[in-house]
Amino acid sequence: MAWKKSSEELVKFLDEKMAGRKAQRRKMFGFPCYFINGNMAIGTFEDGLILRLGTEGRDMAMARHGQLRFFEPRGRTMGEYVVVPQEIRDDAASFDRLLELSLEYVSGLPPKKKKGKK
Repeated sequence: MAWKKSSEELVKFLDEKMAGRKAQRRKMFGFPCYFINGNMAIGTFEDGLILRLGTEGRDMAMARHGQLRFFEPRGRTMGEYVVVPQEIRDDAASFDRLLELSLEYVSGLPPKKKKGKK
C-alpha cells in the first residue's frame, strides 16, 4: 500500500514551526520530520502532523484535546506519538503548547545511537 504524500501546505507549516530550533530535518517513512539528538519529535505523515509526547504527555494531551488520536501507521500503534488534527493546528496557542511539550520531552531523551555503532 502506497502512502499519500503530505501537502505542501502541511510541510510549510511544519518548517515554519521548527524554524530556528535546534533540530535536524530528516525523513521518516519518506516524510519530513525533525529530530533532536537522533530522536524524532515532530513530522508529517500523509495528511497528518505527528508529535512525540511520551506516554505521560500523550495521556495528558489526549485528555485535554479529545481530537488527538494515536499515530498508527499500517495499523501499528506508536504509543508515544499522536496525530494532531487541523483544528488544533489552527489554534496557535494550543498547538504551540503541544509542540513545546514534545520538544521538551524529546530533548530529555538520551541521544539515539547510530545503527551499527556501540
